Amino acid sequence: MTVYETDIPGVGRKFELETGGGSRIVVLLHHDGRREVFRRPSPDADSEKLFDLDARNARQLGSILTGTNFETVDVAELEVPLGEAIIEWWEVGEDSTLAGESLGDAHVRRETGVSVIAVQRGEMTIPNPDSTYRIQPGDVLVTMGTREQQAAFEAMV
Repeated sequence: MTVYETDIPGVGRKFELETGGGSRIVVLLHHDGRREVFRRPSPDADSEKLFDLDARNARQLGSILTGTNFETVDVAELEVPLGEAIIEWWEVGEDSTLAGESLGDAHVRRETGVSVIAVQRGEMTIPNPDSTYRIQPGDVLVTMGTREQQAAFEAMV
């Protein structure tokens, strides 16, 4: 990621971070500690203001973004007691081929190899749904399988 810095006389300093596809996040640090955050969708487009932060809130957001309160892991190197299996959560969209199908009729395990170990529907959790469970748009399916099996399921969902 490329970061550009510019002094703004009488105001403070501007930082621009390239985020890919030509878009940028622009952060303006004022001398009084205030921060303004903008998004610029393309180099020739105007920036749109996202939010303002005072110095205290900016430090808190910064600590969150740097992982001070939560340390991320590289999932490619993650070792868990499930062997090669991982657990994923998939939201079923309105246009999903699974919407309206039962788990049995969709042949999820036979086609992809993943097991649906739970379904979250609104506030309700259905553990170990059986083959008659009918999948609805908005359901979050919790699946267990290898990375390859999860990729196959992603294409299905």
